[in-house]
Amino acid sequence: MSIIGSYLRLAPVEIARALEVPGWAREFKAEQAAQERRRGPAELRFHDTGKAWAGLAHLYARHGLPTEVVHGGDALPGDEDWGYGPPALLTPERVADAARVLAAVPFAALVDGLDPADLAAAGVYPVGLWSRDPFAFEYLAAHHAGLLRHLTRTARYRHGSLVWYS
Repeated sequence: MSIIGSYLRLAPVEIARALEVPGWAREFKAEQAAQERRRGPAELRFHDTGKAWAGLAHLYARHGLPTEVVHGGDALPGDEDWGYGPPALLTPERVADAARVLAAVPFAALVDGLDPADLAAAGVYPVGLWSRDPFAFEYLAAHHAGLLRHLTRTARYRHGSLVWYS
């Protein structure tokens, strides 16, 4: 079974509700998932990093970039396990900062001097991907670009994001 990193964009009023009412965010996630297919690209609320989340966190940490954008900020108080723990909240300010910082670093700089085997040697999840896939960095590049799009869109709306693993 794979561990997938997921994101849900939340408006400030939705963040306040999620902080005040335990369990509300899970219900909201289900409602939003049902509507996601009908949204245009600029309106999308969900994003996932697939199995690339740990590789992205490794690359970001290597360069002193914000890894909380991958792992989430503070755990949502009073909320239950969504697969691998409760969801974590990235505030609108953290999202905006992360989008700005990550946009300033080209992906080529993140992997400069690295080989996918280095990620396998470091035990970065999923180890098998880095050791046998010749397109491992292309996979990471695509997920980095997708995450940056999500963060940029979220920041443009001045929204925050929930982050969880399932």
